Amino acid sequence: MSDPAFTIRRAWPDDAGAVDAVLAASYPALMPAGYPPEVMERVLPIITRSNPALLGAGTYYLAEAADGTPVGCGGWSFDWPGEPTRAPQPGLAHVRHFATHPDWLRRGVGRALLDRCVADAAAAGASRMLCYASLVAEEFYASAGFVATGRTSMEFPPGNRFDSVVMVLERPPTAG
Repeated sequence: MSDPAFTIRRAWPDDAGAVDAVLAASYPALMPAGYPPEVMERVLPIITRSNPALLGAGTYYLAEAADGTPVGCGGWSFDWPGEPTRAPQPGLAHVRHFATHPDWLRRGVGRALLDRCVADAAAAGASRMLCYASLVAEEFYASAGFVATGRTSMEFPPGNRFDSVVMVLERPPTAG
């Protein structure tokens, strides 16, 4: 998927710096609208770092401006976020670690990344996608067809709680 203003490609471990740059620009600017300052102070150092396992999985993507500047990131996995010992559920994929640079909001970056993830997950056998949307991203995911099913609170070590909206997208399996 691409647009004249940006392209999307698979991210790999050597893209950690570019992903970190997007996360570090996005989350401190956008997340405070939904979370108290004390929560942001504790979780930002954790959530603004790329996840090496995601970068090595081949299911994480980087959006880049025409000049190569990273402007968005996000991916998917069959593995449960934050639960490495929980067995994957057949047909269920998870949206993972999405962010758009604040200067690139409302320009289609996030939606193009999400569409790529949904399509690739479906091609790999996913019939449903689960997302733990931040409290400021619920509207974005709802606009793509995700339905809120409840709330959860993820725990980031040591003992930091981060509330999220559990959202599901139902998709029929692709014909193989």
